[in-house]
Amino acid sequence: MAVNPRDPLGVAVVGTGKMGADHVRRIQDVVNGARVSAVVDVDAERAKRIASGVDGCTAYTDPGAAMAAADVDAVLIASPGPAHEAALLTAFEHDLPVLCEKPLAPDAASALRVMEAELRLGHRRVQVGFMRRYDAEYMKLKSLLGTGQLGRPLMLHNRHRNAASPPFFTSSMLISDSVAHETDATRWLLGHEITAVTVLRPRPTASAPVDLQDPQFVVFETDGGAIVDVEMFVNCGFGYQVQAEIVCERGTARIGDGHAMVTNMAGRWGGTIAQDYVERFADAYDREVQTWVDATRRGEVTGPSVWDGYAAAAVCEAGVRALEDGVRVEVELVERPAFYR
Repeated sequence: MAVNPRDPLGVAVVGTGKMGADHVRRIQDVVNGARVSAVVDVDAERAKRIASGVDGCTAYTDPGAAMAAADVDAVLIASPGPAHEAALLTAFEHDLPVLCEKPLAPDAASALRVMEAELRLGHRRVQVGFMRRYDAEYMKLKSLLGTGQLGRPLMLHNRHRNAASPPFFTSSMLISDSVAHETDATRWLLGHEITAVTVLRPRPTASAPVDLQDPQFVVFETDGGAIVDVEMFVNCGFGYQVQAEIVCERGTARIGDGHAMVTNMAGRWGGTIAQDYVERFADAYDREVQTWVDATRRGEVTGPSVWDGYAAAAVCEAGVRALEDGVRVEVELVERPAFYR
């Protein structure tokens, strides 16, 4: 499906919580070549409130009804993970291109069903929202690794910190909702599949709610022989940080220090720390959605695929088992279809 160059792409945003509402704003105010023609939420009043601020936007509670609308050309899914499979399968019924926020699906089995459904379509329809691939620093690191100047990657160190966890967060969600990003970043940066996961459980911080295992120290093994670690700390108290350092045969590279500006004033020096992912990755989200809109208007699908979403789900599933059982868990993947190579 290629869109008439004179017409904006009509996008239905499914889910109008924090992420969905931010995408509505982004499409209307930042992205070129698209408009929000529909919003969908089980909370009818919230959907109506969001739609009322966008000219020509209709509020729905049923994703299928929105996707059947004549003014909807594409779908952006930002609803909770357990609702993604049904929304994706409905989008496939209408053969609509989709940008689906991570996770593709909450577990490997449901992600596999989505992959099988897309395979039956015979063409890609989904870009998975792993936005770090569109972050300027991550893109620069990926480009550097591609030159081969540093030699083969040996280790990758990651730090992922949040000021405070939401009240509904569970210990397993540190893996499935947070480490999921490092899962994809590892696979993308290194070009390796993750073969095993071990989760170490440091002494919990006193700032964490009772029964929340925070922080966690996650170790990935890859089929390329690299070792990857992730410090996952969701109640650090001071802000939101994402950092990565690659160690290669002939050098290292680090991103995420956040020292774009350092001030000296009133006898102090320092900078600021982002307080959440929406602030830290604002440019990445803008670039991700613009790339998706541009590709969709050309009749193409680019970016992270359903295979990437499935692989991340399988790794996170192994990670949750490793956390709960306290053992190293191997990652089980089906054979990668040639369709996704």
